[in-house]
Order: sequence, then structure tokens, then C-alpha cells
Amino acid sequence: MFITLKNSVPMSVWFMLLSALGFSLMAACVKEVSTLGIPVFEIVAARAAVSAVISYVDVKRKNIPLWGNNKPLLIARGTVGTFALMFVYYAVTTLPLAEATLLQYLHPVFTAILALWFLKETIQRSTVACILISLLGLLIIIYPNLAQESLVQESLAQPNLLLNPRIQYSWLSISAGVLGAFGSAVAYILVKKLTVTEDSSVIIFYFPLVAFPVSMLMLGSDFVIPSLTATILLILVGIFTQVGQVGLTKALHCADANKATAYSYVQVLFSVFIGWAYFSEIPMTTTIVGGGLIMVGALINVLWKR
Repeated sequence: MFITLKNSVPMSVWFMLLSALGFSLMAACVKEVSTLGIPVFEIVAARAAVSAVISYVDVKRKNIPLWGNNKPLLIARGTVGTFALMFVYYAVTTLPLAEATLLQYLHPVFTAILALWFLKETIQRSTVACILISLLGLLIIIYPNLAQESLVQESLAQPNLLLNPRIQYSWLSISAGVLGAFGSAVAYILVKKLTVTEDSSVIIFYFPLVAFPVSMLMLGSDFVIPSLTATILLILVGIFTQVGQVGLTKALHCADANKATAYSYVQVLFSVFIGWAYFSEIPMTTTIVGGGLIMVGALINVLWKR
């Protein structure tokens, strides 16, 4: 039965599922290590250090040139990915895991639009439906913020009106999540272009090559000496990231950018479960409804072939 299932499901799907699992575990480790006082820039630097070692060993194992062919585009991919990662990590450390992941996984919407312009991929009606439904889902997720701001305005006229701060998220955190999704989409488009001339291991290597010095520069004097527990978590961040990156890069080898990234929505399910089981986070109704719409949009993009 497993062999039949394996043969009937495209390899791009298996690789993207592996990527989603790796990234969901990575996000959980990021959230946990941030509670131990480790700054976001330091987490990015630690992830880059671990990924650099693993990527370097992998490139040498394949006995291929380390620096690749299209160096400007490789550096651009590393730079865009670095800043996208910083936005994503800020959202993960300041929002519930489910909400942060849902915002991050708006990237197929941006990827589809960018793929139309830069990769000349055909945008299908299913992709248009995915974009519209996903944006509606995003509006529902951020609705508590909009409603709370309306109550704030009313409270100016009614001083006795009580507000519930628990139903509002930071706009800075929400913006970081959306910017992280957009940056991820740009990085995926660059990866798709690079797969024509570059080995996947070289593409992956350039990310930590850029991320480490940039994050250390931005960290400055805020470096915190990690405890043993924090050190283990930081190493796991790098390892799970590598799993996610390898799965993603190989998936983009096998399918169009806008289709391949749609399968990664399963990370939302992983994150909701981890947030509930480990961090005791119960998603709000608006998160469930909005997230459900985003996932429906992804399924339409995958299953509707026109």
C-alpha cells in the first residue's frame, strides 16, 4: 500500500511535505529558544552557522564547485532570504505559532504573482481563486485587530468601555509575517531561476554564507551567551532548517514554483498541533476560519487543473 501511494504521489509533493515538517519543527525551536532570552538576530546567526557547515560538507561530498556559476543571482537569493528570515523569526517569537505560520504561508500567493512576471509561468484560474480566497482568509485572521481598533475609538467617547487586549496582535508582528512571506516568495523565484544552472546544494550554501555575517553585524553588542539548553535548540534550528531547505529546493526542481509551494500548506497543520500540544496555544475562531480559507485556496490551486 505504501509503495502504491509513493508511486501515485509526485516526488515534488513528498519533498514539499518533508520541507514543511522541517520548517515547522524549526519554528517551534525558534519560539522556544526565544523564551530563553536569545535575540532574533542571534538565532538567525546560529541557524546560518549550522547550515553553512552542513551545506559545505554536502557540496564537497558531491565534488562540485563551491561558488557556483551565477554568483550575483546566488548572492541576491542569499540576501533576500536573510531578511525574509528575520521577519519570519520576529513573527514566530511574537505571535502564536499557528498565526505566525499562517501569515508566512501567504507566500504561494506572492510566488504565483511573481512567477507570472519573472518566470513567465502561466497563471491558471485555480491560482487566481487561490489568491482571492487566501487574501480573504488573511483579512479574517487580522479581523480582531481591526475590531479592537474600532473599540479603541469608541472608548474615547465611552471611558467605561472595557477592552480585551488578548484578542489583539501587534501590527508590527503581523506586518513582519506578511513581509516575511513576500521575501520568501522572492527567494523562491530566485531559487527556481537558479535551478537551471546551479546544483541545489550550492544554492542552499549561499543562504548561510550571506545570513551569518549580516545577522552578526545587526546583532552587534546584544549577543547573549546561550545556556546548554539554548545551545541544543539553536543547533536543532539549523538542522531542521537544512531539512526544510533541501526539501524545498528539490521540490522546485520537480514542479512549477506556484504549484510546488502550494503543497507546503501542511506546515500549518503541523504548527497548529505543536502550538496546542507544546505551547498550550489555542487558536482563535478567526484564526481557524481564516486559516481554513487559506488552506482551501491552496487545495483549489493544487486540485483544480485549469
